[in-house]
Amino acid sequence: MTRAVHATTEELLAGLDHVRSSPADLGTVELLVRRPAEGLREVLDEAELDLEVGLVGDRWHLGSSPTNDSQLTLMNARLAQLVARSRERWPLAGDQLYVDLDLSVENLPAGTHLAVGETVLELTEVPHTGCAKFSARLGTEALKFVNKSPGRELRLRGANARVVTPGTVRVGDPVTKLI
Repeated sequence: MTRAVHATTEELLAGLDHVRSSPADLGTVELLVRRPAEGLREVLDEAELDLEVGLVGDRWHLGSSPTNDSQLTLMNARLAQLVARSRERWPLAGDQLYVDLDLSVENLPAGTHLAVGETVLELTEVPHTGCAKFSARLGTEALKFVNKSPGRELRLRGANARVVTPGTVRVGDPVTKLI
């Protein structure tokens, strides 16, 4: 097995304008990932989102201190491509919904509702930050890139959300900013 080569700071900076050009109001679900157990990832064509457990079959609710404010994590698909370097590696980031949408705090402040497939999600105040696992999988430079300015303000590491209206989400579904 060959070792993955992580993106350099220069490569990450060079791709930032592409990430910033993500749609502001109407995007698309690009990838759905369920995490049934520590370190395992299942790429899905569709997923059920539930008021209590978030993404059905995901281990989120089994964590040490789950709160509804972090039921789901959304990551910008353009950023996922930039840091992972190939679509097959996107799930390594550890998020559940990969969307082509501007997730920045300016565009989607906490409390914003998003229609995603049959569901409605609410972005929460809880910050989603990179950790040692993210660094190990995608590189130290990627971790610094998402956690420092302007990465924080752009929510390059992603955004936490909770389910407001349960239902089915499919790859290719629209993601629409509601309020």
